[in-house]
Amino acid sequence: MGPIVPAVTPEEIRSHLTSCYDFKKKMALEEVVADVENMLRTWQVQVTHPRYFGLFNPSVTLASVVAETLVAMYNPQLANWRTSPAGNEIEKHTLNWLIAKFGLPVNASATFTSGGSEANLSAVVVALTHAFPAFGEHGLRHLAALPMIYVTAEAHHSFNKIAHMTGLGRRALRTVATDSSLKLDMADLKRCVAEDRNNGFAPFMVVGAAGTTAAGAIDPLLEIGRFCREENLWFHVDAAWGGAAIISEKLRHHLTGIDTADSITCDAHKWLSVPMGAGMFFCRHPEAVAQAFRAEVSYMPKKTDRSVDDPYTTSAQWSRRFIGLKLFLALAQHGESGYVEMIEHQTQMGQVLRESLKSSGWRIINTTPFPLICFTREGLDTTQFLTALREQQIAWMSEASLNGTPVLRACITSFKTTEADIRWVVGEMNRLIDEGIGQCTSTQELLIPAQARNG
Repeated sequence: MGPIVPAVTPEEIRSHLTSCYDFKKKMALEEVVADVENMLRTWQVQVTHPRYFGLFNPSVTLASVVAETLVAMYNPQLANWRTSPAGNEIEKHTLNWLIAKFGLPVNASATFTSGGSEANLSAVVVALTHAFPAFGEHGLRHLAALPMIYVTAEAHHSFNKIAHMTGLGRRALRTVATDSSLKLDMADLKRCVAEDRNNGFAPFMVVGAAGTTAAGAIDPLLEIGRFCREENLWFHVDAAWGGAAIISEKLRHHLTGIDTADSITCDAHKWLSVPMGAGMFFCRHPEAVAQAFRAEVSYMPKKTDRSVDDPYTTSAQWSRRFIGLKLFLALAQHGESGYVEMIEHQTQMGQVLRESLKSSGWRIINTTPFPLICFTREGLDTTQFLTALREQQIAWMSEASLNGTPVLRACITSFKTTEADIRWVVGEMNRLIDEGIGQCTSTQELLIPAQARNG
């Protein structure tokens, strides 16, 4: 395994590619593979490293890597059931396992997606189709009022793109306030919906997060679900990362209320430790999914069994890779108990990091039961400190801004991370502080908002 953080310039990589690969001569496959592997080992952030505490990019199981090889070798096309019966049924079997865990109806619709953004896009399209029957045939211009989606500032920014792509426009996103823990504020949600209805808009969807990207916050899912039922609104839970906690008896209570969702996003390529991309979209309304993605063409094999669905008629994708095999194979090898052990281990390592930071003078800024810790200390220049952390190959962490406060963000994403890794990293971070690295120098820079000081 190479360094956690590469020291390379664009020109260095481009020069190597230009000099070695003009594609005019044949090369031995073994030579090319060895060179590409060396480039990947030395010229990219090693997200599978046990000291990668960054974004939701996990270490991956061996079984899931083998699965990717099998898929590439047989190259199945899962758009149509008849073309790949085995692949489609393996995916359905795997998704049914999670349908039961999420507490959705047995007939719920589910599909693997390219990632969480596609799953979130699917949710918006299906919700629009469900709420506005004229939308599918006539578009937004035939609707009497502009549809509105409710998110917090902590929601994933894919919804900004989705609002643009669907024609709703980014201003159709209504930002709901958060409380001191960065969770959706129910009082403000109720106020926003009522205000928008009074102003002639058409509220139709509320997005709740089960583990926000920046801080790992979990919105009050049960209360949101109850409100959405009362107000006839679609409730979507973006559980791209945190949704995997549903399989753990110790953690699942943090997701109480997710079973009330109309749709759910969950990414296997995050906390379920398989290679990218492997998103999943779940919906309790299969008839709405079928209406949103219906298609009839003469060149696809006709369905002869009513008990099966052709994925090209129930998902956003048409040609589709056999995405689900990597989760299926990993689950089959490790079993549910093995996966629970991995998730609970990472959660415990997060707690070790949290306590180690606290005991050595760092302030924890966020509140989450998941292994994502946002922290700072008096007079810290986060950008400078992160630069030193990476240049000295101590660890890879990211920077975030919570309530206007720049903080260090560390997330345990690898099942290989040990307590020894964490204690060494914290010790090295404290050494940097003792050496004065990452310390602000001006009086103004030393001022940290009160909410950050109070943690």
